[in-house]
Amino acid sequence: MQTEFTISTQGQGLYAFTRDVADWVSGTGLLTLFVRHTSASLLIQENADPEVQTDLLAYFRRLVPPTTDPSMAYLTHTYEGPDDMPAHIKSALLPVSLSIPVIDGRMVLGTWQGIYLFEHRDAPHRRKVAALLT
Repeated sequence: MQTEFTISTQGQGLYAFTRDVADWVSGTGLLTLFVRHTSASLLIQENADPEVQTDLLAYFRRLVPPTTDPSMAYLTHTYEGPDDMPAHIKSALLPVSLSIPVIDGRMVLGTWQGIYLFEHRDAPHRRKVAALLT
């Protein structure tokens, strides 16, 4: 079984799409999710306290600032904007695919776990996430 999810983003941040995936899965198997972009990532993260997403975004902004920051002057891929190369670095550090067991039509996630697309670019995008349940 396969499908593709489209997640509309409004700039850098974590975008939950757990409910969309939960509504789609059925049966028992292994769910693989794969983001089809080089400047976004996928995470399983806490879904109870929104401060977790705020802090993760702040941490990665500090870890990999835009190319306009003097500490990033060594980067050469800058013609697509000051957020582009940092977005590629973040997606190299974070997962671009996830594997989640599905049993009797339900993803085996922890009580406070949700599935997020982590957008690393400033501008809005429509991100595609391929899903395969085997």
